[in-house]
Amino acid sequence: MHSDRKAAGHIAKAAGARSLVVDFRLAPEHPYPAQLDDAETAYRWLLSQGYQPQNIGSTGHSIGGTLAVMLPLRLIAKGEATPGAIVSVSPWTDLTLQNPAVDANEASDKMLSRGTLELFRGAWLQDPAADFTAPEISIANADLTGLPPDRPLRRVRDPRRRRRPARPRLADFKVTSEVHPLPEGQHSFVLGAGRVPEVDQAIQQMGQWLRKHLGT
Repeated sequence: MHSDRKAAGHIAKAAGARSLVVDFRLAPEHPYPAQLDDAETAYRWLLSQGYQPQNIGSTGHSIGGTLAVMLPLRLIAKGEATPGAIVSVSPWTDLTLQNPAVDANEASDKMLSRGTLELFRGAWLQDPAADFTAPEISIANADLTGLPPDRPLRRVRDPRRRRRPARPRLADFKVTSEVHPLPEGQHSFVLGAGRVPEVDQAIQQMGQWLRKHLGT
């Protein structure tokens, strides 16, 4: 939460909303699904405080962007109400690491490489029998039916992106969505909030999306 609270504050201000920054447990001490469990706990706490599901936005970047989508998918599986909107920035959607872009973009990506991603994956998914293609792990393979309006923010050179564009897949499941590439942006670019004009502009767009779908 200490690394992300600045960016979360900028997004919250743009959305005209309050922000709850979840200090979820970290791997390898706490492997999957501890982080998703913590996100669900935080969501249920908000409900206990009187917030309505349709007025809650599920947001995050990097693995947080993944959790931002995993949480409503888990709630849908339980037959429960989901947050009213999603902003998913640079999510890890395909843990197979089979996309050639993982290697092709290594020279231009300052944060990620195949070795780094393999290290992260091994720390997070410690079950030797884990199936990296499973939809509950690789959300690129998940049934997205019932997701709230979703706005993944991804950059052009994201070594984890699938070849198949995100928006057509979302459209297949009738999910209201916008996909905004950020040319030359790095992974988790939102950490540049307040310092980089292009990032601030993107955050204003996120805020407009949240205002529209959360009624703030």
